[in-house]
Amino acid sequence: MARLLLIEDDPAIRTTLLRALRERGHAVAAAAAAMEGLQTALAERPDLIVLDLGLPDLDGRELLRMLRAVSRIPVIVATARDEESEMVRLLDAGADDYVVKPFTAAQLDARIRAVLRRDGTGLSETAPAIEVGGLRIDQAARTVTLDGTTVELTPREFDLLHHLALRAGQVVTKRELLSEVWQVPYGGADKTVDVHLSWLRRKLGETAQEPRYLHTVRGVGVKLSEPA
Repeated sequence: MARLLLIEDDPAIRTTLLRALRERGHAVAAAAAAMEGLQTALAERPDLIVLDLGLPDLDGRELLRMLRAVSRIPVIVATARDEESEMVRLLDAGADDYVVKPFTAAQLDARIRAVLRRDGTGLSETAPAIEVGGLRIDQAARTVTLDGTTVELTPREFDLLHHLALRAGQVVTKRELLSEVWQVPYGGADKTVDVHLSWLRRKLGETAQEPRYLHTVRGVGVKLSEPA
């Protein structure tokens, strides 16, 4: 069972989703406005937030930015727009996934379970950390150290590094990264991966021109490996 927070201003949709998600075994709280949702999220610390963008007091994108400034709680955004550029903006702003209206409760529940699996909810606290050279990636604690020094990463940067660490020594394509880390089911928007790789390199103290851990294989993808 997951503890969910549904932030949705439409009473009919809110009631329908509350009933359907509770029938699927989730404990669900609800808020009808952005600021109410923010206060509830901070007070109750749910496992996941389902966020509608069309809220009466504040744009949902702004609420997403506010949430990401203070919390790593996974967020699934509900949007009526299905353009690729909109999806990329939402994911880059910190959303973990999205559903396009109209959607069914079964579809939303499947997305919730997938995000919670990726986020590590229910993961054993004794799950082994991954070590690649001086890098240590602890999925259970969601922490990274480099030569014993903590590296502060955003949730997306952590997910990207962790995915590459699971395949250390292997070349991973940008299409796979978009599909597995960003959950974008198509091969476009490579720039999203490039930007996050650039940020990640900077925090690891390297550059694309002078790589230590992150090596670009031109025309193929990127590989995480121990320094030579």
